Amino acid sequence: MGTIIETLTAEAARGRSAELETLLTDAVRHGASVGLVEPLGADEAGAYWRKIIDDLAGGLRVLLAALDDKGRLVGSAQLALEARANGRHRAEVQKVLVLAAARRRGIGAALMTRIEAEAKVRGLRLLFLDTSEGRGGAVEFYRTLGYQFAGGIPDYAADPDGRLASNAIFYKLLAQA
Repeated sequence: MGTIIETLTAEAARGRSAELETLLTDAVRHGASVGLVEPLGADEAGAYWRKIIDDLAGGLRVLLAALDDKGRLVGSAQLALEARANGRHRAEVQKVLVLAAARRRGIGAALMTRIEAEAKVRGLRLLFLDTSEGRGGAVEFYRTLGYQFAGGIPDYAADPDGRLASNAIFYKLLAQA
């Protein structure tokens, strides 16, 4: 049995909050460019996920979980939905995370495939994201998935090790069924 990707409700995310915190901490510790720096404490990781759960409850976000064959959380990805009328056709892909021990098994790609499917179901036609051009970025990963590079900003944010890095902004127009 392979990885299962499921959509988490706010209640389900609350039930997996310890696993989500571990996933986020692991990602930052292993250099993922996700807007947080080392050392990432339990309080900060917990506060991050509480805000995400509030967004889920408010219908502003989609949270996907990748589960291994024993039902353990090994990855996640988010879709931040736009509430303003002029942007309801788009969403931002955020925090595509995979435990370091589970990387290079296609979990990130499976999460992205499902993110795109979730977007299409919601009638979205444009996805965008940004990542670091530093060591923790995923520039080639997103290019491989068909995302188009739109540009970047020098010294945009600190990578987990504290060094400033340029960001890389990507987008993808989704085919409508």
